[in-house]
Amino acid sequence: MSLDPSDRDLITEALGREPTPAESALFENLWSEHCAYRSSRPLLGNFESEGPQVVVGPGDDAAVVRLPAHGDGEETYVTLGIESHNHPSYVDPFDGAATGVGGIVRDTMSMGAYPIALADSLYFGDFDREHSRYLFEGVVEGISHYGNCIGVPTVSGSVAFHPGYEGNPLVNVACVGLLDPDRLVTAEAREPGNALVLVGNATGRDGLGGASFASEDLAEDAETEDRPAVQVGDPYTEKLLIEANEVLVEEGLVESARDLGAAGLGGASSELVAKGGLGAHVELDRVHQREPNMNALEILLAESQERMCYEVRPADVEAVRGVAERFDLGCSVIGEVTGGNYVCTFEGETVVDVPADYLAEGAPMNDLDAVGPPEPERDLPDVGIAAAFEAVVGSPNTASKRWVYRQYDHEVGVRTALRPGDDAAIVAVREAGTGLALSAGAEPNWTSVDPYEGARAVAVENATNLAAKGATPLAAVDCLNGGNPEKPDVYGGFTAVVEGLADMCATLSVPVVGGNVSLYNDSAAGPVPPTPTLAMIGTKAGYDAPPAAFAGEGTVLLVGSEGPLGGSELLARVGGSDAFPAVEEAADARVETLASVANSDSTLAVHDASHGGLAVALAEMVTGDAGASVSIEGAPLESLFSERAGRAVVETSDPDGVREAFEGVAPVETLGHADGSGALSVEVAGESLTFDHERIRELRSVIERELA
Repeated sequence: MSLDPSDRDLITEALGREPTPAESALFENLWSEHCAYRSSRPLLGNFESEGPQVVVGPGDDAAVVRLPAHGDGEETYVTLGIESHNHPSYVDPFDGAATGVGGIVRDTMSMGAYPIALADSLYFGDFDREHSRYLFEGVVEGISHYGNCIGVPTVSGSVAFHPGYEGNPLVNVACVGLLDPDRLVTAEAREPGNALVLVGNATGRDGLGGASFASEDLAEDAETEDRPAVQVGDPYTEKLLIEANEVLVEEGLVESARDLGAAGLGGASSELVAKGGLGAHVELDRVHQREPNMNALEILLAESQERMCYEVRPADVEAVRGVAERFDLGCSVIGEVTGGNYVCTFEGETVVDVPADYLAEGAPMNDLDAVGPPEPERDLPDVGIAAAFEAVVGSPNTASKRWVYRQYDHEVGVRTALRPGDDAAIVAVREAGTGLALSAGAEPNWTSVDPYEGARAVAVENATNLAAKGATPLAAVDCLNGGNPEKPDVYGGFTAVVEGLADMCATLSVPVVGGNVSLYNDSAAGPVPPTPTLAMIGTKAGYDAPPAAFAGEGTVLLVGSEGPLGGSELLARVGGSDAFPAVEEAADARVETLASVANSDSTLAVHDASHGGLAVALAEMVTGDAGASVSIEGAPLESLFSERAGRAVVETSDPDGVREAFEGVAPVETLGHADGSGALSVEVAGESLTFDHERIRELRSVIERELA
């Protein structure tokens, strides 16, 4: 990829001269879609991002949110960020995914926070394709290796398989960090004369042009030709950098900070000073390097991992150098903050001399055509209930993801109060006496059928996951993935998911405090579905939550009603089409009420009913010691397999209390009773089905069985 001729003309006019080769490469990367959001920024204003809990909103490396304190808890902040590493994970699944984890962790560190939890949302082609499994296994191994080595638990996430990701998987990773208010650092340079200090790994030639690589469609030969654009991670150095960063922040040695990610040193240092309305003088010769004979452009744009750029007062430079040496990290004083242009020199020659704000914020926005998707026709499959149940419960999309999360050390750090495999994870923030719930994911089946309503449903589903554990939603970040925006149908779908997600998050009073955009996820196989991954956090007093499994002794209720079958796993497995079930009214009140019910002493179990519908929710609640007998009214396919978001199954010893709580908010239907049978018995449309725990476990273990 090279600098677009129209961009070159703009830059030449602004500078009054032709850009140097280094300037051209720097503009190419920082004005790329990946960095400048040229196609998406005009849409991002749809999101509400303010609220009394928001300390730092969009625009920094990560958002900062104030937690509500419970009991004698202290005022505590958490950071929340998300990023994609999609193209790199196709070219090299292990390193691509691993460095995605490293990058979002450093975004957390740059705010002065200590990383405490990760969530990964992963999207691959059909599970029965060999290449999809190769990518799946490599990505999970990369996330596991990096996260386990740095000691940050992966506690939540999602996995989806869909033919639209065959040529371009998506790897989205979110990170939560913890900090005291007086430790907050931002990426806004403060004072001319302060030093710019590079701390961490030595700079090599890996990851060259990564930002521009992420801003173009994947070619058929990407796995070989684009390998140099993929970074190579070193988690052991990252762990040292995490601890060194903690010391630097604790001792007040950092004025501002930015991690080196997209566009490497050039991106981090220019954005840091541009955000403060300042400039810089950077001497590229001073950068500590691990490869010989690197030229100015390579030093400037390499995306070598495990590096941080700090603004440091001159009097503190030696102290920073001492901390770096203590943790066996490289340290280079590469220049200083100035009041002028962003200037880089190499071997005595000026190779870059441009206004920092023009470099960081001057890219023109794209004006693109958008075409919405057609309305689906109603064409339901002719399939028996038993066959449908087995097809859906045994689908890789709804199957157990234990094979994934058992590879992650989800308990390191001793904060994980509710482990992966439930609707949401809960992390104990003991400093505030608060349980922090985390849910992350999207559903491509939904947004493929109806991007707007599907995105609304994604927001409701994540909020329902939190509420099912008794948590009230607090804030969210999004990772907006799409194909080539220059195609009107692709941009139409992308526009719709942004509008739908923004609309429902506003309805739920959940500010979207940051995020990431990843476009040009096209390949020879075509564009990916519009995929609005949402990572949402919520809070509750304490760290306990009702399980998602039957206790075996209460009344089983269904909150919410079914809808059409559009976007369901049933239609994905057996064929057919239908309209997507729109989210029901008063979604905010439903979420609030469900959280209250989940925290009641009479509530024995709560489980979100969405992916796979009621059939999958009930099957997932069965254990070897507890099951249920239920009777379902209405059209059997819709009743069992509709995926209308916002529904939940509740096992309770006080069914009247649950009905009273939801009166005027949501319908509540009595399904039956839980028992100690270890089996699920279902009566629907005059037909009886019974599946014991062993059969359900066999159906749901398809991923583990196939990859063993």
